[in-house]
Amino acid sequence: MNMFSRVNSSAATLTKNRTEESINPASGMCVTCVDGCIGMCEIGKSAYRGHEVIYPQPFGVITAASEKKYPVDYSDFNIMGGVEGAWGIEPDSDKALFPNVDLEVRLGHDKGLKFKLPWIIPGIGSTNVAKNNWEGLAIGSALAGTGLTIGENVGAMDMEAAIENGKIVDTVDLKRRVQLYKDYQRDGYGAIIVQANVEDTRLGVQEYAIEKLGVEVCELKWGQGAKNIGGEVKITDLKKAQKLYERGYVVLPNPTDPHIIKAYEHGAFKEFERHSRIGMVTEEGFAKRVEELRKAGSKYVTLKTGAYIPSDLARAIIYASKYKIDYLTIDGAGGGTGMSPWRMMNEWGVPPVELHSMAYYYAKRLESEGKYVPSLIFAGGFTFEDQIFKGLALGAPYVKMIGMARSPIAAAMVGKTIGRSIDDNQLPVYVERFGNTKDEVFVTSKDLRKELGDKEFEKIPTGAIGLYTYYERLAQGLRQLMTGARKFKLEYISRNDIAALTRDAAERSGIQFITEYEKEKVEEMFKNY
Repeated sequence: MNMFSRVNSSAATLTKNRTEESINPASGMCVTCVDGCIGMCEIGKSAYRGHEVIYPQPFGVITAASEKKYPVDYSDFNIMGGVEGAWGIEPDSDKALFPNVDLEVRLGHDKGLKFKLPWIIPGIGSTNVAKNNWEGLAIGSALAGTGLTIGENVGAMDMEAAIENGKIVDTVDLKRRVQLYKDYQRDGYGAIIVQANVEDTRLGVQEYAIEKLGVEVCELKWGQGAKNIGGEVKITDLKKAQKLYERGYVVLPNPTDPHIIKAYEHGAFKEFERHSRIGMVTEEGFAKRVEELRKAGSKYVTLKTGAYIPSDLARAIIYASKYKIDYLTIDGAGGGTGMSPWRMMNEWGVPPVELHSMAYYYAKRLESEGKYVPSLIFAGGFTFEDQIFKGLALGAPYVKMIGMARSPIAAAMVGKTIGRSIDDNQLPVYVERFGNTKDEVFVTSKDLRKELGDKEFEKIPTGAIGLYTYYERLAQGLRQLMTGARKFKLEYISRNDIAALTRDAAERSGIQFITEYEKEKVEEMFKNY
């Protein structure tokens, strides 16, 4: 299997090589590097913009994902299906219909968290791309009955937040994000989760969210698949950079240094970088924080970890078991919703299939020893129903949901853009062929309008309709795949519902190789003939 990374040129860093075909595969440089080239490649751009080129660009309007091809990914597995029986429904052709597949999920120590669909947005925080699309993400998620996690730094990054004695006592942005979701939550389905990193914890963001905003689910964070350091954003306003510096963030260059201020005012640079600190995980500290959140009134406590070394994955699963965490999200390497360092995004961490396979075996070991197994959520590049099915199967029976962030953001952004185009009477031809109004363009509009009524429907932003409609597609697609596998409830999905297409995939995952799939069963059938 070919494994490669793009080196020295990428759309993510707005760079390209001078020679399109003659490129050294190891260095990524043009085979002939010419004196006089203006520097279109990443090396060249770094010669005049330096550290700015570490991050995907343009900041604030994109999400970014690794371009690296891993040896194995979820396309190395196929979904299996047969012609006999049905699980989760009566084996009757008039009843075993794909619309009858049940996609509801219940999580938590008391099964009190209920979701209409088996996926969740596992954490989008203070980046502009999240903030600018929050209406669509919050309202769309709530209408669909799925979960949405407010990522790190949102409270601490709020310039209008009130801080007294080093603790947050009021916010504007965090309050808005929580309320937008709650206003459209229906019949108790879904959940709004508040995540925290080092800075958030010091400022008491989660305690504030519990006490003042009625948040019931708080998440501890050990990182994500895109990076193994804290979060970063870019700041274009000097006063904001100084305020964040005062709040304890690492801001580069130092916005309080007179020489830096002078250079900024003269246009030597246009952006400051705000960095979060890395956490220092200890069992004592973890146990203490879990207890603090529960005493503060958090009904559910969750944990998100990233693509770290196997011992840290084991640590996450063991701690989640020992301290009865309600669910654990495990995010494989490769993607990000903000501005993770580009080379880091491509070159660090355990890829999804390998990480998820290890998680399955660690959970299985806990179960074999009679210990509590937390519900697991797999994340890392999932976008469509086939991948969702495979992720649920690979981690069955411990994986209950799939985490997705980039694709929901994309759906919300497209919905928002189409709405603006409708308002401006500038729909492109490939959209206009479906109509000129949101009722005509968005296929779910009819059902939403009927369910909510005309007045409420008209209030919904098209970004939310876009996300809701994308989720509707995933739901129907997943129901069809599950019907083909004869599984009409999620609890019946098993590792036997997928097969590995390569020996490498089989070895890494423990999933049966395709030509060995059910080999013993077939032999038995012929013996009994």
